[in-house]
Amino acid sequence: MRLTRALSAAVLLLGLAAAPAAADSSPSASPSGDGDAPTTAGTSFRTATEFEQGQVATANGAAGDYLYWSFPADAEQRPTVKATVKLPETHAAQTWRVDVYDGLRRRQACQWGAQARTADAGTSAVELACVLRTVRAWTEPWANDPLPGTYYVRLTAVNVPTSDLGVPVSAEVRVDSKDIGGAAAVDGSLAEPLVPGIAVTSGAGQGDEDDKSAVLSAIEPEDGWSSGWWSDRWVWSGIGAVLAALAGIGGYALTRGSGRPSRVPPGA
Repeated sequence: MRLTRALSAAVLLLGLAAAPAAADSSPSASPSGDGDAPTTAGTSFRTATEFEQGQVATANGAAGDYLYWSFPADAEQRPTVKATVKLPETHAAQTWRVDVYDGLRRRQACQWGAQARTADAGTSAVELACVLRTVRAWTEPWANDPLPGTYYVRLTAVNVPTSDLGVPVSAEVRVDSKDIGGAAAVDGSLAEPLVPGIAVTSGAGQGDEDDKSAVLSAIEPEDGWSSGWWSDRWVWSGIGAVLAALAGIGGYALTRGSGRPSRVPPGA
């Protein structure tokens, strides 16, 4: 009876503790309406066009151009960058490539995805994808781990034949993230933005240069940046501790009950 009550209490606690953890499973950067999505692209890191995760950024360009966009990514997110290039009816074989860089302009490797593809002559479109590693809240100075802040997307054609240089193309870029949660938590945060002075926000001075401060990204996630020691990993650690305690109580009760001597009937 005691063991049954202990297991029932454990199931109840598990359900109550899992509820808030499940509520935090959505990415912190919420998609915005496509009506606000940009329709142009930059030509360098400094002129990269900003867009939010969930938006579809579009741009018109030409084969041989470098197209740049930027987006914010938070800790415990695993961003997936998808790009589609629409080509004219007549063109030679072209190889298109999408690269992703962090706020320090370090190229971030793709875990998987078709980062580069060759569009044969007459192909109407080519689709590219790059799944990044999970963004970490902090890391060692010598590491190349992805950190929270601004990320840059560069889309271009490589080894373009001379006959195709300047051929008009149109491109679409979209970024979505999977929230990895406490499994990727490292109990830390960045002390300073990756690139101070590149992304700034105005203070009370309304445009005064002295009132501007560096931020992780000019676009902040709807729920703010995730940082600090708290994560849902603590919830599951607490659940494990409760279950271990209940298992110990149940084992003690069983051991104590089995050790009692059986009663001898009177007159035996």
